[in-house]
Amino acid sequence: MMARHARSGRVEEIFLRPGRREPVQSVGSVGLTLDGLAGDHASPGKRALTLIQAEHLDVVARLLNVGEIDPALLRRNIVVSGVNLLAMRNHSARVGDALVRITGPCPPCSRMEEVLGFGGYSAMRGHGGVFAEVLNGGTVALGDTVTRHEVDEQP
Repeated sequence: MMARHARSGRVEEIFLRPGRREPVQSVGSVGLTLDGLAGDHASPGKRALTLIQAEHLDVVARLLNVGEIDPALLRRNIVVSGVNLLAMRNHSARVGDALVRITGPCPPCSRMEEVLGFGGYSAMRGHGGVFAEVLNGGTVALGDTVTRHEVDEQP
């Protein structure tokens, strides 16, 4: 049962972070390599990529009593909708034609108070998205599907 998801997710937004504290860049597609996203400053490994669910943006906005949250403020690489990312923890997933492994939750940092205002850090707890490592590179574009990788499927 835990491997079953009601439907596939969808890539809604893609952001590159060229450097620490530099403004993010919204892009329509991006290449993923074993080092992470082409043009992003993240290090390779278990934290090479960050993803967040669009549905959590609504929760954070309600917790902060604001209309909506600009996902660019959160500095996650990929915003997805329609699939529970935390349910994929320690499993691989197809994002576009790349294969990634969801390695764990991405906790908020103290900067959330700066960009979201008073209570931003606490509002993001449990809603900060996930880290992932890249297993097989590929391209990810807006509208691409996000699905759990089945064990018998070839990478």
